[in-house]
Amino acid sequence: MAAKPKLHYPNGRGRMESVRWVLAAAGVEFDEEFLETKEQLQKLQDGNHLLFQQVPMVEIDGMKLVQTRSILHYIAEKHHMFGKDLKERTLIDMYVEGTLDLLELIIMHPFLKPDDQQKEVVNMAQKAIIRYFPVFEKVLRDHGQRFLVGNQLSLADVILLQTILALEEKIPNILSAFPHLQEFSVKISNIPTIKKFLEPGSKKKPPPDDIYVRTVYNIFMP
Repeated sequence: MAAKPKLHYPNGRGRMESVRWVLAAAGVEFDEEFLETKEQLQKLQDGNHLLFQQVPMVEIDGMKLVQTRSILHYIAEKHHMFGKDLKERTLIDMYVEGTLDLLELIIMHPFLKPDDQQKEVVNMAQKAIIRYFPVFEKVLRDHGQRFLVGNQLSLADVILLQTILALEEKIPNILSAFPHLQEFSVKISNIPTIKKFLEPGSKKKPPPDDIYVRTVYNIFMP
């Protein structure tokens, strides 16, 4: 029996949360080794476990994968969530890249100064409503397929749902003008593997709190 993937990252969302989402969507159980101290990170770096000296890092199939997008691509390809041909893969990749640009704003939000956090919520809402969500609303309205790309769950669906739900935590009505995205969110949330991941007690991480922020600062700041 193959070993479970092992995720190396602090005990919080950050850039590893997308990896947790995709593994969960694929029905893959995984273990985690949480980084809590600068010394743990240094040990990984000194042991040549981190190609570019940084996490996320995922041990999987005898490899130590780094760089979030490369990790996501590998898992998606392995579990048939990366399209049936080059055209579908390129569309999925394009949608994921756009969504991750939006998700990055959410990831960095807890690390802003308190006075800047509310301003950034407004900025995130504007970018989502004006730049990103209209794209996906049009795709879902016009292409006549079951998912964003084709008729099978893909990485693009998973990352978009992750981003929508993270935004809804801060802006509950963010989808009010996007009926097709509302329907999409409900449908993808009810896929059995994802529904299980969204239930209490799963390995899905809660919104970042002060403890997570302090831990990240203590590990990664000089």
